[in-house]
Amino acid sequence: MANPDIFRRPAARGFLATYSHHHIAVFLLTFFSYALLHASRKTFSNVKVSISSQWTPSSLNTSVFVLQPNDVWNSSHLFPDADAATLFLGLLDTIFLFSYAVGLFISGIVGDRLNMRCVLSFGMCSSAVVVFLFGTLTEWLHFYNKIYYCALWILNGLLQSTGWPCVVAVMGNWFGKAGRGFVFGLWSACASVGNILGAFLASSVLQYGYEYAFLVTSSVQFAGGIIIFFGLVTSPKELGLPVPGEEENNSPDEDAHRPLISNSDIEDDDDRSYSIQAQDPVQKSQAIGFFQAFCLPGVIPYSLAYACLKLVNYSFFFWLPFYLSHKFQWKEAEADQLSIWYDVGGIIGGTIQGLISDLLQNRSPVLAVSLVCAVGALFGYSRSPNNKPINALIMAITGFFIGGPSNMISSAISADLGHQEAIKGSSEALATVTGIVDGTGSIGAAVGQYLVSLIQNSLGWMWVFYFFILMTSLTVVFISPLIVRELRTLVQLRRSRTLTE
Repeated sequence: MANPDIFRRPAARGFLATYSHHHIAVFLLTFFSYALLHASRKTFSNVKVSISSQWTPSSLNTSVFVLQPNDVWNSSHLFPDADAATLFLGLLDTIFLFSYAVGLFISGIVGDRLNMRCVLSFGMCSSAVVVFLFGTLTEWLHFYNKIYYCALWILNGLLQSTGWPCVVAVMGNWFGKAGRGFVFGLWSACASVGNILGAFLASSVLQYGYEYAFLVTSSVQFAGGIIIFFGLVTSPKELGLPVPGEEENNSPDEDAHRPLISNSDIEDDDDRSYSIQAQDPVQKSQAIGFFQAFCLPGVIPYSLAYACLKLVNYSFFFWLPFYLSHKFQWKEAEADQLSIWYDVGGIIGGTIQGLISDLLQNRSPVLAVSLVCAVGALFGYSRSPNNKPINALIMAITGFFIGGPSNMISSAISADLGHQEAIKGSSEALATVTGIVDGTGSIGAAVGQYLVSLIQNSLGWMWVFYFFILMTSLTVVFISPLIVRELRTLVQLRRSRTLTE
């Protein structure tokens, strides 16, 4: 019979007692900084119907501004019909995500070499200015130009890419291995909270015009960037406090702090042979190179898996309000508010699944079970009825099984990959590894957004959901070698504990 101690990590008992008010401040500042970045992104997806109406002739839409003179109105339209406008909106999503992906690879390297507080603050403030120019100033001036929109959205993707590698790296500096799945699972709800905040802000001012939705979110994001610049402490070293990773490596319960992602099948001597950090604890660690980080154990499988999963997750993020408005003919503001339930499911899923992975001391089996359930949830939601309570319930369940694993890979697992044995927990590798994982995921998401618009126009929404099911299944395929290895390690550990009693 298995020993119940397998579900208990000795070094994690009372790990909350090790946290100070500095940890709480870092948790909240990084949480809301990325939430504000996501809120500004969510604004674009929440006002797609209004933008599409503004970009098409008055005879083809039902905009509230139809009382404008016909020559003024039709001078602003960019496309002959709503379908052409929808394709361009999908192209903008793809452009944003491609530039965001490229920026992530760069921002991870920059974050490991420069002050992450300055990088994050600059990205937030600059992105807020670009969002204002894109959605507010163009409407005030009645200036509509495809090239201008594309150029701004490329720049916005590059600037927003500074956020995730920096906030994950800062969190990794402050929070150690003990309880990381739960802490990061709860913290990774920042993206979903940002989506909820963006939907709320957009729906609250949408009646005055979509330009005010961009104005409100960009203003709040700019203010958040100023607060980050003056308030964020990126590492305990800046305050003379011990670094969690170094404490854990020197603790007597060293086995309890072995990384959840490690190359355990390789001999310890081989691990030492390619250790990147110098053995002298006094010597300052060097930032890891991009290709060294790319070749670390587990980075490639999880990056490919996240490319498939982020495609599905971001498709819900970008297209869910649009889908609800067109599929069920609900008002845009109502669709925005209902789409919040997907993010609520993702928040709960990320927290619970992170806690379970801490108890099991393994991440990939938890991911696999959730993703298998996600296939069924996607199939069920594709047939959801024109009933708001039922639709919201199935939507939340879908978010639980898709948003939860997505949050875990992008946060807790990225932190594990950046603190594994091959680099001896060097914090100078964490932003680079996070940038690689999230950057690869964003490439997949970028391709997916344009494919979603093409599939929807050609085959309909049902085939879009079949496409989501295929991508979710491929996510399981990519992490299957890691699942087998971790399950084998888990079985061996349980057997060894049984034999020692």
